[in-house]
Amino acid sequence: MAEAAVAAAPQTAAKSSKAVELSTAQKAAAVIIALGAEKASLLYKFMEDEEVEQLTLEVARLGVLSTQQTEDVLNEFYQLCLTNKAVTEGGLEYARAVLEKAYGEQAAAELLGKVTKSLKNREFAFMDKADIKSLFSALRGERPQTIALVLSYVDADKAAGVVAQLDEKKQIQVVESIAKLDSVSPAAIKIVEAEMHNRFSNIMTDTNIKVGGIDYVADVMNNLDRTSEKNIFDGLSDQDLADEIRKRMFVFEDIITMDDRSVQRFVRDCDPRDLVLALKAANTEVANKLFSNMSTRMAQSIKDDLEITSNVRMKDVEEAQQRIVGIIRGLEEKGEIIILKGGKDDIIA
Repeated sequence: MAEAAVAAAPQTAAKSSKAVELSTAQKAAAVIIALGAEKASLLYKFMEDEEVEQLTLEVARLGVLSTQQTEDVLNEFYQLCLTNKAVTEGGLEYARAVLEKAYGEQAAAELLGKVTKSLKNREFAFMDKADIKSLFSALRGERPQTIALVLSYVDADKAAGVVAQLDEKKQIQVVESIAKLDSVSPAAIKIVEAEMHNRFSNIMTDTNIKVGGIDYVADVMNNLDRTSEKNIFDGLSDQDLADEIRKRMFVFEDIITMDDRSVQRFVRDCDPRDLVLALKAANTEVANKLFSNMSTRMAQSIKDDLEITSNVRMKDVEEAQQRIVGIIRGLEEKGEIIILKGGKDDIIA
């Protein structure tokens, strides 16, 4: 619990270039040490045995922290406690108003995002330990909407494992339901809990919790085998929804995960002007990946154009990147290039 609390607070910038960035577990240990043995023992009463064991090990390993590091960690912990209290007692909008006054709009949004994610993770915590086979056995007889809600609380690769075992019709229904999920009331989640024979924990907040959505279902689809993926896309009745999911399944930055031969192949089909525009907002890894898979002449030409291209609208950059992604997905559908998906593809050289 203490570790999850510290994880939900926003990262605090290091005050010194020499300061070592602490991991989430180390920050949790720092809070426990700062509280002292007596107060820390009270926190331990609310933790699982595994959490106590892990935290105790981190406390033993932590060593000496600077005063500034300790202060930063405690400040993060305080911000989270304030946010969590505001959300639980007053609801999301009340919490947003309180936090915006205290920390500003951007910091408030970050805090709320992390706290609601933390609350969400606690609701179906038992599924962290449940394997795919157990989840499928528990869910296969449920309605697609119920399966969609439950899978929205597990990791994408685990959700994909369950979806892959469903019959073709139910696969489509479940994926469509996950994509259209937005927020679910605590009352509705309690009904699902009852249907699942009280396997899940009780709702701890009266605020709607964001689950599912298109980004999440795109992540699930990225982890599915290609047969299941094709079946689902062919069966989705909402073509706009299908197109939106496809668009989010592979983004421009994912180019760095592609093999060199595939990059060399799609680059040949790209308009050089699109490459210039796309690279205006690309990170160093993507740029290096592209340049290393072009001819020396082409790479130099694009670099020269990049230097003289200025005042580019972000909309134009994003459209150029999307056109390149479209070329990549088109070539993949033809089998001319490979996009690695969730580590599930076996590659034979």
